[in-house]
Amino acid sequence: MKKSTRTTASVVAALGAGTMLALAPALAASAHVTASASSTAAGSYSIVTFSVPHGCDGSPTTAVEIEIPETILSVTPTVNPNWTIEKNLVPLDEATQDAHGDNVTERVGSVTYTAIGAGLPDGYRDTMALSLQLPDGKAGDVVEFPVHQLCAEGSTDWVGDEVPSIVLTAAGEGGSGHGHGDEVAADDADASVASDPDVLARVLGIGGLAVGAVGVVLAIVARRDRAQRES
Repeated sequence: MKKSTRTTASVVAALGAGTMLALAPALAASAHVTASASSTAAGSYSIVTFSVPHGCDGSPTTAVEIEIPETILSVTPTVNPNWTIEKNLVPLDEATQDAHGDNVTERVGSVTYTAIGAGLPDGYRDTMALSLQLPDGKAGDVVEFPVHQLCAEGSTDWVGDEVPSIVLTAAGEGGSGHGHGDEVAADDADASVASDPDVLARVLGIGGLAVGAVGVVLAIVARRDRAQRES
């Protein structure tokens, strides 16, 4: 009986180690600044949420600058009590009309969140949310938001292959249409998770591994108990 217990414990330990090894690449790959949107429909109003999951090589995050694409004229940042917020305006080459028909000569070029106090410690996560109207386009178009993460020591530019981005869906799909930003149910945590493929994939993957591991352990224990009874 003791031998069976030791063997089962070894199997459980091995399965646990295997599960961690399987999860390690996915977790490492997801450890970057990401963007998720309450609506991805072209031309719709949406809340785009940026997740900052870590610092710079262990150093706390002191500021996060989010660049706004030229196709977006205006954004409304969500207040976060851990940060001060500044909208940085840049002039337009030509005056244009906004969604309300008003003439505008400048747009929001970037939004900077500056930490209050010592900053966001490494290993802790925070989010910054912007209410905005996504640009018109066709399904599959990518809207990129380069992010510059400043830390007490060092910095990280999330650009290129790692740039936070939103993939547009066809107008009228995957979102809340052309209502005003404050009418979008974007601050719903469930909506944010559902719209983030990385988060959803990790949740499903972890759940599947856990269920599979439990099933294997139960099968081994049952087989050994049956063998002992027959002997």
